[in-house]
Amino acid sequence: MESSFFALILRMKHIHRWGLMRNTVRDDLSQHSFDTAIFAHALCTIGNVRLGKNLDAERCALLALFHDAGEIITGDMPTPIKYRSKALHDLYKEVEKEAVLELVERLPADLQPAYREIFSPGEEDAPLLPYLKAADKLSAYIKCIQEVGSGNREFESALAYQEESLKNMKLPELEIFLREFLPAFRQDLDHQ
Repeated sequence: MESSFFALILRMKHIHRWGLMRNTVRDDLSQHSFDTAIFAHALCTIGNVRLGKNLDAERCALLALFHDAGEIITGDMPTPIKYRSKALHDLYKEVEKEAVLELVERLPADLQPAYREIFSPGEEDAPLLPYLKAADKLSAYIKCIQEVGSGNREFESALAYQEESLKNMKLPELEIFLREFLPAFRQDLDHQ
């Protein structure tokens, strides 16, 4: 049986993000997923090393790599539209679930359970989900920092929104990351 699953997954680089805004550097789903995986792993590692937690950093990074894969089918829904109302947000979540199921069903039957566990995290992954969410927001926040730093004022309100979202998470690992690692994202290459 031939499968289009991996050909579709690699199309993440063709799904553009921030569609409602002018970008100085175009962002795509592939880059965002990679960034989110790096940040998810870092947040869990900070929790393990600095705060004595026992988080599966590798699992969290894996979940992050595939966290928006459904957007291969749906496209990237801009945040202002996705969160305009609870009803619209709930409806979009259902569309995302169907898209993920469609992707998984493109795999041979014997591989589907393994990927279903990645695309639809279970109860055992619940402790990782706040880190995944924080990493996702952190990726968006850094994109906004870089756009504003490039003189793109169109991202100023998105930057403020993402910053407020991160503050409201009250995640100690995130606070450590923001304090120790975020300043470098505001510097040019010569000062890093």
